[in-house]
Amino acid sequence: MTVAAIVLAAPSESPLADADGVPRVRRIADAAWSGGAIPIVVVSADPDGTISTALAGAQASLAGGHAALARPVPLGTGPAGQLVRGIGVALSLVRDTDAVLVWPACFPWVGPETVTSLLEAHGVTPDALLRPTYRGAAGWPVLVPLGHLELLRSLGTDRTADEIVGALIAAESPYRALDLGDPGTTIDGDTSRPALPAYDGPPEPAGGHVHEWGAAVAERPDEPPAPPTVVG
Repeated sequence: MTVAAIVLAAPSESPLADADGVPRVRRIADAAWSGGAIPIVVVSADPDGTISTALAGAQASLAGGHAALARPVPLGTGPAGQLVRGIGVALSLVRDTDAVLVWPACFPWVGPETVTSLLEAHGVTPDALLRPTYRGAAGWPVLVPLGHLELLRSLGTDRTADEIVGALIAAESPYRALDLGDPGTTIDGDTSRPALPAYDGPPEPAGGHVHEWGAAVAERPDEPPAPPTVVG
């Protein structure tokens, strides 16, 4: 079981916005990697190389080059087209990828524990869409099994990311909402991290396996950067 993280970064400045001292895209890549997602694919234009530079310091890049920057397809294809583009890059990097985390770049506060919980729940219900919730509100990232890839390819270009998930559910895809208690799943980067409500997640991941959660990824010291893969 391999689950990729597809970070949808539009508009272009969203992944570079500050997230407690680091670019949002860097924090997301570190959380995704620490939680067990591989590869991490950021779909974004990067005309001046600033996003690539931000990714170069990410844990995923240092741990073997499993962070990739994918130049987007034309904007007229909408979020669905960008998602399909990211999935294609993920499969080119790890062909056994069987699901993806759809992760808008405006949500940098998601914890690695939430990623692990989604991945382990996927192991129990491999055909189901999985969406984290916080205090009853639907959040991000959403885990989408690749069995839905053909449906994704058929969706119109005018759908938002939320509407894409709604279309998959409307097509009678198996679906589970998981109350993981992570405020970062529903509160975007416009709220500072100190202003977030307390994390009140479950004591163990939704898959049932007990972990000893490590230190918060944001508190890890920086490592010397290694360049990410850039996919043209």
